[in-house]
Amino acid sequence: MGREFAYQVVYRYLVALIDEAERGGQPRLPSLRALSRRLRVSLATVQAAYNLLEHEGRVRSVPKSGYFAQAGIQAGQVDAAHALPAQPQLERALCAHERRLGRLRGRPARMLGGPRLRDALAERYTRSSRQFWRPEDVHLGPDVQAVLETLLLALALRGATVLVASPCCWRILRTLQRCDMRVIEVPLESCGSLDIASLSRLLGCEPVRMVIMPSCLGMPVGRLMPQRVQQQLGDLLALHPVWLLENDLDSELCFAMPTRRLRDCVDPRWLLVLGSLEFSVGAEAPYAYVLGGHPALPEAFAQRAFQLAPMRQQALAQMIATGEIDEQLGQIRLALQGRMEQLGQHLRTVLGRQVDFDMPDGGCALWVRLSLSMVGTHAMAATAGSALQVLAGEQFSLHGRYRQHLALTWLGEQPEALVEALENLAGDLAFGTIRR
Repeated sequence: MGREFAYQVVYRYLVALIDEAERGGQPRLPSLRALSRRLRVSLATVQAAYNLLEHEGRVRSVPKSGYFAQAGIQAGQVDAAHALPAQPQLERALCAHERRLGRLRGRPARMLGGPRLRDALAERYTRSSRQFWRPEDVHLGPDVQAVLETLLLALALRGATVLVASPCCWRILRTLQRCDMRVIEVPLESCGSLDIASLSRLLGCEPVRMVIMPSCLGMPVGRLMPQRVQQQLGDLLALHPVWLLENDLDSELCFAMPTRRLRDCVDPRWLLVLGSLEFSVGAEAPYAYVLGGHPALPEAFAQRAFQLAPMRQQALAQMIATGEIDEQLGQIRLALQGRMEQLGQHLRTVLGRQVDFDMPDGGCALWVRLSLSMVGTHAMAATAGSALQVLAGEQFSLHGRYRQHLALTWLGEQPEALVEALENLAGDLAFGTIRR
């Protein structure tokens, strides 16, 4: 394959992904290393394709995060709550394990990646004789959207009514929208709590088939749900035969790991757990999964025939089983907490009374309320090209909520660059340019 031909292949492949992002698909594009392996070309070839697409204005590079389809960013389709800074330790370890496995002579064992990963995840989630999971209860897919779509299809829930804790992960909301779900948003309070009485009324008068609630950490608010509220929610759901989809995308990023999650308080027969390795390991592990024992799930996922790299799955399984991921996550949580404290301090210094926020219990986003009466999606323009990622709050709702909120994620390393980005944001606020 000549260099020019290889470059054209990569370019056309990326253009197809960008076109998909414009139709509502995933705006984040593959990393250089991932695309090099996927298309079997050199890193230089992939870099050349990305450079041209950046020059054409179709791709944007976000420091420490990766490449994104520019159309997706302009439409506000990046989920800032999950724009986790790069995690080189885990990603390097994953690639090292994969290379080592590739040198082994037992080539047939390569096909055991999926079963081994399911076994490792089942063991990771099993906590007692009452709350246990089998490998066959773990269903893998290439990303959150694909897993959620398959789940809704398997349970014949497409077009049904679903209650969602709000604000909510963009990936979940847009998938529900594509599946024609009727979404009722139940607001999370600033302390991470829920109005259980309002939720009870909705369950009593609406044809709800599924409830989607955070495992423990509600994002992008970033606050832990109080244990008493978890128990009240579990008691309420025991009175209603509806599916609970526990959103476990973010719990690995709690600064201090909670002793209890929502699944500890609910009937396991109606429990489903949605998770992703990307949000704990990084972009090199984009896989998502759902835990559930319904007999329709294995067949539905088998019919989708997701093509997942067996060697990478096997490497992930080994990292989970040996505790390597947990060890690294402990260090990542400490670093994230320090990063968020710096962001909060600089935000108070630069913007002062223009903003109001609570320090989060986890995650990598600050959920900020602005004092202005009108705030819109143009907030991103104030910090474009900087290490501070800004999203309008209404991107975390399907019903136009949170127009006075912003989700701020600091992806860089230099405090001076952060202060400069915040000053740009403050200047635009002062002159009223971030308005509808």
